[in-house]
Amino acid sequence: MKIKEIIVVEGRDDTVAIQRAVTADTIETNGSAITEETIERIKLANEKRGVIIFTDPDFPGEKIRKTIAERVPGCKHAFLPKQEALSKKGRGVGVEYASVEAIQQALRHVYEEAAEWREDITLDDLIAAGLIGGPLAKARRQRLGQILKIGYTNGKQLYKRLLMFQISKEAFYHALEQVLQEEKNNE
Repeated sequence: MKIKEIIVVEGRDDTVAIQRAVTADTIETNGSAITEETIERIKLANEKRGVIIFTDPDFPGEKIRKTIAERVPGCKHAFLPKQEALSKKGRGVGVEYASVEAIQQALRHVYEEAAEWREDITLDDLIAAGLIGGPLAKARRQRLGQILKIGYTNGKQLYKRLLMFQISKEAFYHALEQVLQEEKNNE
């Protein structure tokens, strides 16, 4: 599998994991303190070939993703479910721990930020679905993020991602139906 875009990752171990899974070039941020020079390289890469942000499914990874997305509009995003990114010893989370198959799957489901946001889904929809507030909200958001391939988020981030990636109301409710059915089956 060859990737045209340049993939932005956090570090050298992530680059090694990506290159085991696909043929691609990477830019490493070397942590969450992204330098101006790195931002400029990402901007140039985005202009020339496009960029896919592929950071770890943890707080620092989300911070890096948000920083880059704010500074370099028009990037694409790949998300790895947290359970696919756990180290074998369970002490770490990162792209570098993911299997070849998990990385390839994430890169097959890349999202592009919409140029113009439509507000098909409302915060009221999320509240009514039990995705914000309530004892099952976190687990539901986590599973919904897996199904839609947009990563885990808190309630506010979920709303923003649904809009940013233009997830249709139909796709949202289809995924939600799957989450609720799985809950019912696990009772």
